[in-house]
Amino acid sequence: MKLLSKHVLKHDHILSSKAIQSGSTQKRVPCAPLILSAVIAAAALMTPSAQAQLVSGRTVRIVVGDAAGGSPDTLGRLLAQKMAESLGQAVVVENKPGASGILAAETVAKASTDGHTLLVNTTSLWAILPSIKKSLSYDAERSFVPITLIATTANVLAINANHPARSVSDLVAYGKANPGKLNFASAGVGSPAHLAGEMLGLYADLKMTHLAYKGAGLALLDVIGGVADFIITSPVAAGPHVASGKVRLLATSGAQVNPALPNLPPISATIAGYDITQSWGMSAPAGTPEPTIRQLHAELVKALRQPDVHEKIKGMGATPVGNSIAEFTRFMADERKRLAEVITRRNIPLMD
Repeated sequence: MKLLSKHVLKHDHILSSKAIQSGSTQKRVPCAPLILSAVIAAAALMTPSAQAQLVSGRTVRIVVGDAAGGSPDTLGRLLAQKMAESLGQAVVVENKPGASGILAAETVAKASTDGHTLLVNTTSLWAILPSIKKSLSYDAERSFVPITLIATTANVLAINANHPARSVSDLVAYGKANPGKLNFASAGVGSPAHLAGEMLGLYADLKMTHLAYKGAGLALLDVIGGVADFIITSPVAAGPHVASGKVRLLATSGAQVNPALPNLPPISATIAGYDITQSWGMSAPAGTPEPTIRQLHAELVKALRQPDVHEKIKGMGATPVGNSIAEFTRFMADERKRLAEVITRRNIPLMD
């Protein structure tokens, strides 16, 4: 607004000088219409490049709690490139993997509130860890300002190729006929795959055993080997093993059919109310000024609406979103509530 104030003061000064020279006693009142005109004119001159000065020429960091090559990293780099082109300044991805993304969240929660540090937020960070960790160094609700939901994806229920179940109905029937015998794998306690399995057990009233691994890769190997019966994981992770015939896909985890996998029914077609997706959004440190948040939101939504970005995200098996700030805020709150209920009702122990 410095540019706007300069224009207003300049016009006001000229008019006041003319009023004094003409001997008029009305020094200020005649200025009002011209001041208003100056304001409107200055606002009209605020082109996208001028508005971009809300985020100055300094480098913008997008912090990702995952290693290079992971889904959050891929999405972050895709958006960083488009933002850099639009803003005309450097936008870089900074990887801070470890502790389920907590290191990245800590970094952004403590960062300056000038709009130059952003977080690729995840389902784990905003909905799972707050209910499963005894303590967190950040507050999922108060430490960040939501900007927009980037993308969401329904995972797939992948089962050992030799398992007798050929559908979700078969799997539920098998679990009820063999209480405690059915088990599922995940990428670790508190991971989206863990909560997806627990939600299935809760909604289908099944007694199952959870087998936690250090990563989806190891978990899938034990599904292939028959140690674990199934896993609910990403289509990308399961894809090569499906192609080799080592696992079979029974369903997807979203409430509706996944457009990328139209031949797979959703689990909810068999188990009413079942719906758990893996999602990624963009957030800024709490206290970031509202005009800056609005500008960042506009930049991100513009990037997500570009055809090449759409295609790349869909190629990951995900659906690009780019919703409003209010919609993203509600989405996170709803996810926190639903997953907290699963954690409580399934008696998942708190982690240090």
